[in-house]
Amino acid sequence: MDMEKVNAMDFGDFVDVFGKDIERCPLTTAAVWSQRPFSDLEDLEKHFFYFIAALPQERVPRCHPDLAGRELQQGELTAESPREQSGAGLTSLGAEGRRRLAALHAVYRARFGFSFALAARLGDPAVRELARPPHCTPAQELRTAPGEVKKIGHPRPADLLSADPARL
Repeated sequence: MDMEKVNAMDFGDFVDVFGKDIERCPLTTAAVWSQRPFSDLEDLEKHFFYFIAALPQERVPRCHPDLAGRELQQGELTAESPREQSGAGLTSLGAEGRRRLAALHAVYRARFGFSFALAARLGDPAVRELARPPHCTPAQELRTAPGEVKKIGHPRPADLLSADPARL
């Protein structure tokens, strides 16, 4: 798909295609649609990231689902999430691994008030990172989390633009 087609999309089509970019945060896609036309992929991504940066800091990480969590197990995430989490080995965890990860998420959420976000697609050792003792304050972690969500969302528009149109 080329940028001309992206710019010609009506609101519903744009949200259907790019609503997956930032997991469980459709407001982002709706706001970005209103910023058309986009000159290129970089311009499109820039609008997604500017909007995320303008949101209250806690908004984006509080929307984000747990890694290998209930939504993944029940098939409630976008198609991109399982593929990305699979690359980090999170979709092949056994029952004990899922219980351990759920317990780590609970500790993290109790301390920081939102889900742990990490760009699993980039090969980060998600479980090891989540298991490390947090050495930062909730305010510091809140400043870090939107950056991780941006890393997660960064390759998604490029993937969509290079995808077979029949897959969209």
